[in-house]
Amino acid sequence: MSEKPPFIPGKILAEGFYHDEVQPVLKTHFSNLRYSAALVGSGSEVLGYDTEMSADHHWGPRVMLFLEPDAYENMRDSIRDVLGQKLPTTYRGYSNNFSEPDPDDNGTQTLQPIASNPVNHRVETFTVAGFFGDYMNVNIQDRLEPIDWLTIPQQKLRSITAGKVFYDDLGLKDIIKRFSWYPHDVWLYILAATWTRIGQEEHLMGRAGFIGDEIGSSIITSRLARDIMRLVFYMEKEYPPYAKWFGTAFFGLKSAGKLKTALSGMLKAGSWEEREGYFCSAGTALVEMHNGLGITAPVPAEASPFWSRPFKVIQGDKIAAVIIDKITDPQIIPLTKPSLIGSIDIFSDNTDLLADVSFRTKIRKLYE
Repeated sequence: MSEKPPFIPGKILAEGFYHDEVQPVLKTHFSNLRYSAALVGSGSEVLGYDTEMSADHHWGPRVMLFLEPDAYENMRDSIRDVLGQKLPTTYRGYSNNFSEPDPDDNGTQTLQPIASNPVNHRVETFTVAGFFGDYMNVNIQDRLEPIDWLTIPQQKLRSITAGKVFYDDLGLKDIIKRFSWYPHDVWLYILAATWTRIGQEEHLMGRAGFIGDEIGSSIITSRLARDIMRLVFYMEKEYPPYAKWFGTAFFGLKSAGKLKTALSGMLKAGSWEEREGYFCSAGTALVEMHNGLGITAPVPAEASPFWSRPFKVIQGDKIAAVIIDKITDPQIIPLTKPSLIGSIDIFSDNTDLLADVSFRTKIRKLYE
């Protein structure tokens, strides 16, 4: 049995594979071809979080080729066939040959060693418009409206902007740059919606515990912890990834260290009083971070009593209100009049809804 090659992060592997193997074949056999080459979209390696475990499916030397529409229609098969014959069977110790997609496992492909060409490689071809249409359900010729931004899952936005373009005849980098962050007032709306969620539940953590429901209190606490973490992503203008990498990405943020002790305490505490103490510490740090943004006048950072009840809160709803007052976009102001549901990631916890962008057209109705 051959020795297992040392692990190479997939994005680094892909970039080397393109420059060392794919580009020379294209130069020799398709010298006039205009294209862009990249690794963007789905895959833990695109986010930079892949490990040796990731190599068990959909992982390996791969490149995405973006072609002009005519070339895509007329040349994609010949490009695939030539690469199949000319690419080496391995690259840096990894097979370049993939299994056929498994219809019983979501089309999963795995690396399968092969002795001779042709290789069933994963140098996949797309048009730019076709890729963004399929992956995000957007037309790159159109300007994104506020509702478009709110209905594109953040995990999709992150996986587009976290990728890397290796070669670019077609302006792919400029298209990706359009998705780098939300327009200012969309950002304010999302901040306000997340503060609203905190305001709606922060007193419930203590209320549930007060009547002896520590499990219920713990569940509410975990929801609050997630919203606190989301706010830090938003304040630092970073899209959160999907659940598997949410915590990993969070602790890569500049401000995460200020909250680590408080968040860990919230989630590990055995009583509602303990949870509340850690929550207040986290809330104070969060409000100080808000004040540091300078988007509103400073708001009090200290926790205060919830009416006459024995619970302390940071009054997330009041912070939301002062943020809303700063929104001036005439397309966003009407969205602040009903309840602030925020973006699709904020109001939904459904994996299919966040993964299947065909739902975007139906979700738009929530805002119209």
